[in-house]
Amino acid sequence: MSNALALPSRRDEDFRYSDIAALETVWPIAVETLTVADGDEQSFEIVETGEGAVARHFAITLGKGAKLDLRVLVAGPSYGRIAVDVTLGEAADFTLGAAQLGGASHTVEIVTQVTHTALNATSSQIVRSVLAEQATGTYLGRIAVACGADGTDAEQSVRAMLLDRTATANARPELEIFADDVKAAHGCAIGELDAQGLFYLTSRGLDPQRAKQLMLQAFVAEAFAGAPGEEALGLAAQTRLAALLGVALAEDLEDA
Repeated sequence: MSNALALPSRRDEDFRYSDIAALETVWPIAVETLTVADGDEQSFEIVETGEGAVARHFAITLGKGAKLDLRVLVAGPSYGRIAVDVTLGEAADFTLGAAQLGGASHTVEIVTQVTHTALNATSSQIVRSVLAEQATGTYLGRIAVACGADGTDAEQSVRAMLLDRTATANARPELEIFADDVKAAHGCAIGELDAQGLFYLTSRGLDPQRAKQLMLQAFVAEAFAGAPGEEALGLAAQTRLAALLGVALAEDLEDA
């Protein structure tokens, strides 16, 4: 990923869908580094729920047998960009669960590069986006498996939900593999709330907006399942979802 002092343009693939004018207000982006030592286990959260523009770039290195559980929530900034570069050592394990929620004319984006450099490392990425009005949400994710990194097991699951047809979702899951004994998979889907599911819930007495809240809650919860801060992340996401739907946060969620 480019981190040159010169402001990038949309010709740069990693900034193809960015709001360049907003990016300029926070450029250059300082690289934040994190190293997980051999055999160590860590969890880390990146939560951006304020207004304005924010852009962060993380460079993460996992040593032999190291594990990292990383969760990301971007829910509020008019421009929010999180870039994550991860390098995995032998038998390292990396988990990413991320949700980005945008409304109005906001732009939110998650850009990842996960590089497997040695034997038997595993990585899993789950990204969920909910976009309303004229919002733009982007996920650009690349998995690179180096020569000799046999035993790699890597996967991406990318899904975006459009609450309005004026919203835009962009996704580019990518695999680059130079090893032989590898398991690697990616899946991507962009759509709207399931009409049959909504009908089922409303036919059992739920208000339509409450039914939408429940369905979106389940959709976003996939990104935070199993996280140490799962409950707090879920509540923060639901607060933003309620705002996108233009309704009050349900009392049972506030009391959770």
